[in-house]
Amino acid sequence: MTAVDAGAGGNDVLRSARLKRGWRSGEAAARGVSTAGREALGDPRFEVSPRTWRRWESASPGWPRADCATALHAAFGLWPEELGFRAPDGWPGLAAHDEADPAVNRRAFVSATAAALRTGPVPPRHVDPALITYFQEQLEGHYRADMLLGPHDLIGTVSAQYELIDRLVRAAQGETRGGLLRVGAAYAALVGWLYQDAGDIGAAAFWRGVAQESAMRTRDRDLIGYTLVNLAQVRTDLRDGHGVVDLCEAVLEDATRLAPKVRVMALQQQAHGASLTGNREVVEELLEAAEALLGRVDDDLPWGNACKRTPGYLEVQRATCYGRLGLGAEACALWEQVLRVVPQTARRDRGVYLARHAAAAAVADEPEQAVEIGKQAVAIAVDTGSGRTRGELTTLRRAMRPWQDASVGRLLDEALAPVAERG
Repeated sequence: MTAVDAGAGGNDVLRSARLKRGWRSGEAAARGVSTAGREALGDPRFEVSPRTWRRWESASPGWPRADCATALHAAFGLWPEELGFRAPDGWPGLAAHDEADPAVNRRAFVSATAAALRTGPVPPRHVDPALITYFQEQLEGHYRADMLLGPHDLIGTVSAQYELIDRLVRAAQGETRGGLLRVGAAYAALVGWLYQDAGDIGAAAFWRGVAQESAMRTRDRDLIGYTLVNLAQVRTDLRDGHGVVDLCEAVLEDATRLAPKVRVMALQQQAHGASLTGNREVVEELLEAAEALLGRVDDDLPWGNACKRTPGYLEVQRATCYGRLGLGAEACALWEQVLRVVPQTARRDRGVYLARHAAAAAVADEPEQAVEIGKQAVAIAVDTGSGRTRGELTTLRRAMRPWQDASVGRLLDEALAPVAERG
C-alpha cells in the first residue's frame, strides 16, 4: 500500500476530500489540482506532482506554498487548514485567506478575460467563410459539455476560442467578418454564462458586456435582444427585479420584429423580474405569453436554444418564480413534474433544480423532505463546481432556519457541510 492510499496515520481529511471529489488515486488528484491551479492562478506552468500529493496525504504533509494553497482551494473550496494540514506557528488562520482572496480572484479573472482585451493590429490574412460553420458546430458541443461538466472545466477553453475568433474578426472582410462577429458574440455570452454559473457575477457581467458589444456591431436585432436578456439574467442573480424588467422591456419594445425565440427568452426573464418584485399576477401573464410563442420557435440560430432543448423549460421558470414568491406547495408540485423529465446527463441543471425543490419543500413545511432532496443537490454541486447550485443551497439553509435547533436542522448542517461557506 502506498502512502497515498494509507489511512491510519495519514492525512485522512485530505484523502476524504479527494474521494468525495471522485479522484480515486493520488495521481488523479494531482492532475485535478494542477488543472484547477492553472486556471485559478493564470499560470499554465503550475503543476502538483504525484510525489507532492503523496506527501500531502502522509502523516507529515507539511504546509503548502501559497500557490498550492490557492490550487487546493480552487479544487475543493477549502483552504489547507480545513484539509488536514497543520498550520505553522503564528498563522492567523482563515482570515489570512480572506485578505488574499481578492488578489487571487483578480489574477484568475485577468487571465481568463485577457482574451477579450488584446491590443494591437492583426496582420492581414485570408479568412475562410467556412470557419463560421466550424465555430458554430464547436459552440453546440460546448453547450452539451456545460450540461455535463459545469463551468470550471470550460471557461479557459471557450475564452481561448473567443480570442481566436476576435483575431479573425479583425482580419476578415465583408460577410465573413459579420458572421464571425455574430458567432463571437455567442461565445462571449457563453463565457459570461459559465462565470455566472461559477458564482463570479463581476466576471459574468464583464463578458455579457463583451457579447453585447459584438452584437451591437452586427446590427442584428435578435442577437442584440439576446445579449440584453443575458444582462437581465445577471440582474436576476443580483436580485434586482426592476433592473431585470427594464432590460426585458427594452428587448420587447418592438417585439413583432423579433424572432419568437428571443421574445420567449425576454418574456420568461421578465417574469423572473416580476417574481423578485412580488407580483404573481404579472408572472402568470408573462409566462402565458411565452407559452403561446414557444411552439413557433423554429430558427436554426446556434445561440439561445435552452427553450428548445430544456425539458419542461417554462415549468422550470414558473417553479423558480413560485419559489421566490413563497408558494412552496405549488413550486414543489412543479419541481416534481420537471425532475421526472430532466435527463440524468443534465447534471448541472438537475442540481440547481433539486436545490430549488428542496427550498420549496422547506417553505411548504416539509423539512425532512427538504433535507433529503438537498443531499442530492449537494452531491451534484461538489461534482460540477456550480456556484449557482451552491447559491440555491444557501437559499435552502435560510428556508430551514425555523428548524435550525431541531434534529432535522442538524441533519441539514451535515448534508451541507461539503459546500459550506467559510466564516
